[in-house]
Amino acid sequence: MFEFLGWGFLGLHYALLAVLCVFGLHRLSMVTRWYKYRNKPVVEEHAPLSEFPRVTIQIPVFNERNVAGRIIDQSVKMDYPQGLLQIQVVDDSTDDTYDLIRDKVAKYQAQGVDIQHVHRVERSGFKAGALRDAMEVATGEFIAIFDADFMPPIDFLQKTIHRFANPKLAMLQTRWSHLNLESNRLTRTQAMMLDSHFALEQQVRYASNMLFNFNGTAGIWRVEAIIDAGHWSADTLTEDLDLSYRAQLKGWQMDYVNDIECPAELPSNMRAFKSQQHRWAKGGIQVMKKMLGTVWKSNFSLAKKFEATFHLSNNFAYFVMLVDTLFLLIPSLVMREHLDMPLLFWLDLPLLAVCSGSHLLYLYFGQVALKKSKRNAFLQLPWLLLLGINLAFNNARAALEALRGQESEFVRTPKNGELQIGAVLELPVIEKSYRTILPDEKWLQLLTSAVFVFAAGWVVQVGNWYMVPFLMILAIGFSLSAFDHENSGSLLAN
Repeated sequence: MFEFLGWGFLGLHYALLAVLCVFGLHRLSMVTRWYKYRNKPVVEEHAPLSEFPRVTIQIPVFNERNVAGRIIDQSVKMDYPQGLLQIQVVDDSTDDTYDLIRDKVAKYQAQGVDIQHVHRVERSGFKAGALRDAMEVATGEFIAIFDADFMPPIDFLQKTIHRFANPKLAMLQTRWSHLNLESNRLTRTQAMMLDSHFALEQQVRYASNMLFNFNGTAGIWRVEAIIDAGHWSADTLTEDLDLSYRAQLKGWQMDYVNDIECPAELPSNMRAFKSQQHRWAKGGIQVMKKMLGTVWKSNFSLAKKFEATFHLSNNFAYFVMLVDTLFLLIPSLVMREHLDMPLLFWLDLPLLAVCSGSHLLYLYFGQVALKKSKRNAFLQLPWLLLLGINLAFNNARAALEALRGQESEFVRTPKNGELQIGAVLELPVIEKSYRTILPDEKWLQLLTSAVFVFAAGWVVQVGNWYMVPFLMILAIGFSLSAFDHENSGSLLAN
């Protein structure tokens, strides 16, 4: 019976490691596919629109006084024919952000700008509900959406709107760049994560005709497509991902433009960053539960279905990793010793290298794709590893909540109003008073660190020294992350 349990623990351990390897290999495939598609012209040529269509800019806001005025001022400067541009500040604020927006809107209305303050007393449906309600009074054929912390270039519409000469095009997404890249090590590190998402993932999926998604901001939607796909829905925390899949299932096309940047502010403290990541991870799994079955029942190619599966389930990897670490790692070590199978450690090493190394290569090549410094990208890899460890419990909890069907509200990511001017960071004048409340995971992270310390001691005892550096990196990472969420993080602060 004991040997049966031993084989069971070992089998489950290696099954979960295999799952993590599959996720890692998929990340690696993004790099190889980028090389294939990086120079491929992917935009179907259409004659420019014969005349400019009417466009509505929507700016969803919820208690964001540090950045709300800035995005309104920037949107008013947008280079677009007078009389064809409407601006809606879609405001659910319950603090003095409402007064700031009201005064700004009144100022520009007095100057003849077509701008509205669409304020809701009840925040029903969160961001999705706000966008849906505002569309009732939107006059545009197209909706350009910019979150409050973005600063779109004033020629944004001039550069993008003519792509909608393609009557099948539902949505156009542009690449995010970073207003406060040099705020601290946390902003520099997460910038690399976002760069890889856009320059590799979005570019590759678009270029290879796979399903991909609107990122919630810095893009344009055709109103007809939003309505045809079933409109904005608030039954997941990632309404952008949900609508994107529903539109593509309806036969609409999507466009990603890697060469057009839309600058945004990165969360500059760990609490805000983890809150944002929790919402994205949980929302992604919610959309997976909602849409993946429909995707597999569709007439899409098998390649599209598999790519969509990886796309929607990628945050599940954090949950798999923690289950293996907390429940299977130590039993598997004990059992392999009991069954006298020390050579199994040689199987662990390549599997662990694929699991972690593939993700680091993916992040490194995100910088290569954008022609940024390879040296700086390489030096940043240890901090990316640390940040990934920092997110493990946060994103695993998000995945578990989504799998259990646990509802939660759409939590706005607090932003400080930092703005990069050349090489100088202009800090906000307004006091940073917004705070995000996160669950206290300190003791669970310390327990996980202890598991890896125990595992490192075990492999030393049996003579498999090559595993020690890997296990100790994880032990140190989880130990540090247990105390690394109050501000920017002790190691991510400079």
